[in-house]
Amino acid sequence: MMYSAKRIPRFDSPAAWAELLGDYPAAQPLTEGHKADVTIIGAGFAGLSAARRLVQLDTSLRVTVLDALRVGEGSAGRNSGFMIDLPHDLASDDYAGGGDDKALTTLNRQAIAFAKGAVAEYRINPAYADLVGKVNGAATEAGDAHNQSYARHLASLGEPSEMLDAHAMCELTGSSYYRSGLYTPGTLMLQPAGYVQGLAAGLRQAGVQVVEHCAVRGFEKSGSGWRVRTAQGDVRSGHIIVAANGHLESFGIAKARLIQLFLFASITPELSSEEIAALGGAPRWGITPADPMGTTMRRIDTAQGGNRIITRTCAVVRPDMSARPKDLSRAKAVQMKKFADRFPNLAGMEMAQAWAGHLCLTLNGVSVAREIEQGVFSACVQNGLGTARGTLTGIAAAEAVMGHPSAIRDHFEQEAQPKPLPPQPFATWGANAYLRWKERRAGAE
Repeated sequence: MMYSAKRIPRFDSPAAWAELLGDYPAAQPLTEGHKADVTIIGAGFAGLSAARRLVQLDTSLRVTVLDALRVGEGSAGRNSGFMIDLPHDLASDDYAGGGDDKALTTLNRQAIAFAKGAVAEYRINPAYADLVGKVNGAATEAGDAHNQSYARHLASLGEPSEMLDAHAMCELTGSSYYRSGLYTPGTLMLQPAGYVQGLAAGLRQAGVQVVEHCAVRGFEKSGSGWRVRTAQGDVRSGHIIVAANGHLESFGIAKARLIQLFLFASITPELSSEEIAALGGAPRWGITPADPMGTTMRRIDTAQGGNRIITRTCAVVRPDMSARPKDLSRAKAVQMKKFADRFPNLAGMEMAQAWAGHLCLTLNGVSVAREIEQGVFSACVQNGLGTARGTLTGIAAAEAVMGHPSAIRDHFEQEAQPKPLPPQPFATWGANAYLRWKERRAGAE
């Protein structure tokens, strides 16, 4: 069987999280005639987690990770950096899931423990993985009702949470915009590019070859193993893990079953000491909206890339896996207004950068983390939860390669197949119309 990539990952906007960190070591080229026991396609959360789990299970393995971009420049460095432990169903009204939320919470906490373990083992800057929790911020009566509903759901699961009033929200954020908030303590707040770059650096020290700017053009059966074709040459490998999220479909796998979604974000210039004093509030916090289609806000400090505020909102489906300039322009305009609403004393501030991030979802909310055919495994389709779900699918794929039993592997192997999408162009038209309706309904949230 031959798998040929019809597209390779590309973005037309900067990876702001990576750019905040400055210079990164020069990319190492692929060695000629390279051989590996396991070749991993994709150096994001899934691919790098798979590599770490592989060498945990067998330190003698020859593991190669290939990525079309630099580590931290792809989707792994374009998210909001929330690794959330609790149910977080983006298709719901209040994040409460429709499945076994206790089991999912247990899995998510295993992902967080895995990430914390990597930080300790590879001496990653601890500010890049900060276990400080998050707040669901509510600006309206409807948003407050969502928070109350979610708090009751958490209580039924035996999970702690704390309701914050408008004063407490202002003390936290420096903004009088929010009428209430729901604090939960278990979220790991990441500097996502810093975390994945630290993970890659640690893996290199452990003997894993991480090759950047090395797009995989395809792979095919070759004798008892596989030949992986790249822009820099071929890799002979016993096993392959595809950890490219939505680009799984680029290789002809799960065709017409994956929703290719883009979310957008922008970040302020570094705030001056006068602006910080006028703003008030805590130096680090993360606010997810009470309505999942609302606006995510995050403030970071010098340890994570400077005193800045990130705004994330707007979504669009693009089956060709490329956001349009008009998509980013619309998102920037919306985000400027959302930012000004929350921080009127900073209104009119030009954002330093704005960017698009690529997500992948399925209609039935399942991942694709299983053996595709003998020797080829997938760690893909994170359903908008890439930091935690990507970590878990990477672990599951590595354990499947090694034949190692675990609850994580069982969970993904027992999931249903992704449901087929409606025919094009109706699937995309319908999805984008639905997203715009959800945005309008979220309103001030």
